[in-house]
Amino acid sequence: MSKSTVLALVGSLRAESTNQKLAEAIQVNAPEQVDVIIHDSLGNIPFYNEDIDVEGQVPAAAAALRAAASDADALLLVTPEHNGTIPASLKNAIDWLSRPYGAGALTGKPTAVVGTAYGQFGGVWAQDETRKAVGIAGAQVLEGVKLAVPGSVVRFAELHPKDDAEIVEQIKDVFDAIAESSPVAAA
Repeated sequence: MSKSTVLALVGSLRAESTNQKLAEAIQVNAPEQVDVIIHDSLGNIPFYNEDIDVEGQVPAAAAALRAAASDADALLLVTPEHNGTIPASLKNAIDWLSRPYGAGALTGKPTAVVGTAYGQFGGVWAQDETRKAVGIAGAQVLEGVKLAVPGSVVRFAELHPKDDAEIVEQIKDVFDAIAESSPVAAA
């Protein structure tokens, strides 16, 4: 049985990001037949500009992101909430992956959105905005996949999400929903 690959993009660039920790927990708790790869260079990708998106001149970090997304069977976007919406780093990644228009690495790619936030709703506004942006960019948004962890800064102050039994159970639910929505994790 071959493994499927899920590329995780974390919208927070902070070293101690609770969303980075959530992505790590997802990676550790993925089903045996799924490899979760956390892409770690969103902060190195220049803001999307069509003038630099020219064959042979695409910045290396953007080209690496496109290659990783193209190689993946599905994407998992892990987002905090910045001022009630999607962080710029994640939106920029979506912009790079949406090009060339109609044939970008996102086109038809099964994509789920999860995340944590300090607020009481766990970043649901950012997750909704991310689903909207990635859907417009051409991805197959897995609307049934939900995981929003509220109060994350306090909740994960002394406990990594991989060690939080409730989060581990919710991660299993995420992979079950991905498997139901997409053949990726069902392999």
